[in-house]
Amino acid sequence: MPALLDVDQLRTLIAVVDTGSFTRAAEIVFKTQSAVSMQMKRLEERVGRQVFARDGRGVKLTEDGERLLDYARRIVHISREAVSAFADDALTGRVRLGLPDDYAERYLPEILARFSSSNPRVEVTVACEPSDSLTELVARDELDLAIITHASRRPVGEVIRQEPLLWVTSQRSVVHEESVIPLALSHAACVWRESAIAKLEEIGRPHRVLYSSRNFAAVGAAVLAGLAMTVLPESALRPGMRVLGSAEGFPPLPSCKIALLRNPGAVTETALALADHIVASLDNMTIRLDGAAAE
Repeated sequence: MPALLDVDQLRTLIAVVDTGSFTRAAEIVFKTQSAVSMQMKRLEERVGRQVFARDGRGVKLTEDGERLLDYARRIVHISREAVSAFADDALTGRVRLGLPDDYAERYLPEILARFSSSNPRVEVTVACEPSDSLTELVARDELDLAIITHASRRPVGEVIRQEPLLWVTSQRSVVHEESVIPLALSHAACVWRESAIAKLEEIGRPHRVLYSSRNFAAVGAAVLAGLAMTVLPESALRPGMRVLGSAEGFPPLPSCKIALLRNPGAVTETALALADHIVASLDNMTIRLDGAAAE
């Protein structure tokens, strides 16, 4: 009979891949680095395949390692769910989260995956609105937590992530060379929109807002179609987009600060647990060279 996989070893494998380091993984699973290395060696022996590529360029999985990782995530998820289902102190109830639609697209899958894995009995309701609206909803006690864009004119919330804000156009477009630059931007109160227009006016580049939408997908579609350029945080870049810089005459923009806003009147265990998962998810997220968000 084949030997069964060790859930603890699989949990360590996931930590190594998610952190990109045996050292950082050791901190997460509360083991020494040598213990983590030994676990991974035993895991390779158990499956009879090489899991990690030995190329000296950091943590990289082999093709078999990628296959094993998929099983590992599912097995650990089911294990946690089973334990939580029978735990007397398992969290229950509902927590209300708000975030702009572009943040929802980039961050929500990882946040919900982390949270639901350990809290399967909690219902999460999500509202997608601009940051200004979310701030008001929290103040009116209609949301427990909100992920918002932090701004100097609205210094609320705890900054939990910071990224470069970039000038972006389509790889197949040269609209940035037009005498009057066409822009695709969010609504008038958007901090990124304000930063872009202020910087263009500062350097004397004529421009016009050709497309305006509160919907991130609509703005991205206009850019990818080669109709206009925009400004986006680094993690929002998509395949087919091109970053512009000083070589094209576009100066650096202020950084994009992402904040977590908590409702002081809704300090429940479920809200605190979700807040912890949000901070961990955004803090661990890195950016691949292709511009997509990755763990």
